[in-house]
Amino acid sequence: MDVDTCIPRARVEHAETAKYESEFKTGRRQYTQQFNTLYYKRLNTLKPFILNHARTKWEPKKIHLTPKVLNVEGPEPTFIVGTIFMDSQAKPSTLAQVENTHWISDPTPPRMYRDGTETVYLEDESGRIRLVGDAVDKAVLASGVVAAMMGCETQAGDFDVIDMCFAGMAEQPERTCSEDVFVALVSGLNASVEQPVTLEMQVLAEYLCGAAGGASDQKTSARIVQTVVAGNIMNVPVPPIGHTEDARANDRVPVQKLVASVDAYLSDIAACMPLALLPGPGDPSSASLPQQPLHPSMFAQCRQYTGFRTLTNPAYFEINNVLLLGTSGQNVRDLCRYSNETPCQLAAQSLQWRHVAPTAPDTLWCYPFTEHDPFVVRTTPHVYFAGNQKFEVGVAVGTEGQKTKVVMVPEFSVSHEIVLLNLRTLECSTVHIDACV
Repeated sequence: MDVDTCIPRARVEHAETAKYESEFKTGRRQYTQQFNTLYYKRLNTLKPFILNHARTKWEPKKIHLTPKVLNVEGPEPTFIVGTIFMDSQAKPSTLAQVENTHWISDPTPPRMYRDGTETVYLEDESGRIRLVGDAVDKAVLASGVVAAMMGCETQAGDFDVIDMCFAGMAEQPERTCSEDVFVALVSGLNASVEQPVTLEMQVLAEYLCGAAGGASDQKTSARIVQTVVAGNIMNVPVPPIGHTEDARANDRVPVQKLVASVDAYLSDIAACMPLALLPGPGDPSSASLPQQPLHPSMFAQCRQYTGFRTLTNPAYFEINNVLLLGTSGQNVRDLCRYSNETPCQLAAQSLQWRHVAPTAPDTLWCYPFTEHDPFVVRTTPHVYFAGNQKFEVGVAVGTEGQKTKVVMVPEFSVSHEIVLLNLRTLECSTVHIDACV
């Protein structure tokens, strides 16, 4: 192997993350409040932007706003603003589960919530109205999306939709990165109790640290200025029901050994470059979004390095004046149950909706916020990525020149691939980690 150990690693500016982290930090969680406040905050935050687009689009045609959805009357075209709700028998119901089984568990979600039998409504503080028409049947929609609908009332009292519009992409800061440096996007390591560190994971760490491959590989790895692991770092086994009464089932020593092994593995990467971790559904973090940072006590070796950070899921962070927004993929996977579009297309569409997790809390667990909806996109990122997907790249383009690279990061334990993101060009490429010698 041709190894050049004298190649210096590139260094760039990492912005302070505190101004972004506060959006998703919840502190001590309390679940006594209701979710209706979250929907109310979402609607009132996005409504001014939607009204601006709707008036520009439809008022020149003498089509005007009806302020409340229940005030729609007659066949004259009008437009209304509200939150979409889809009523589907395929959606999970906790009440039905308790009624049928007398037990609450994590139900296996169906493949699709939208199968042609669902009923689509538009809601505001006055009530709800049923949406009908080809425009609704053909549109990419999901529960929780805030939208304006243009159409008229039918004789049955429904709203026949002719056209629709959304909030559009938020303002985007200027991007000024002029260096060909890379961010390594990784997800789905899925370290397990049975095999905490696989051979492919070992080769991955060597590649990132510049100790694997030929001279060309080492020159590339030397330009990697940040590694981000987007969810499912480890696959922590779920204790069986009734584990509190069974001392053997409640044995957490294997999990402790798993965490220690993952800490030792990641510390090798953290010693070479800044390392950020986002929790995923398999990690020991909160189950509902936004997932809180993995506790630093689990990473005694990693936290010795100043570039090591545990972030929320979702998370914003800025590297060399490039703003990134990342998730571990739960939000995109849930959107896929409402449409046959690809995960990348749905992620790009969510930027047009100006919301990264519209299906929360309807079909995606989230914390019942009362002061604001943190999932509203207030600043459009330059890069939006989601972990634990099949690799795919797209671009979301706004009406005011916004442009966001959308990246689906492959699950490493399945694909043995990572993504290298060039911060100057925003071009993406995959690196396949082959453990065979």
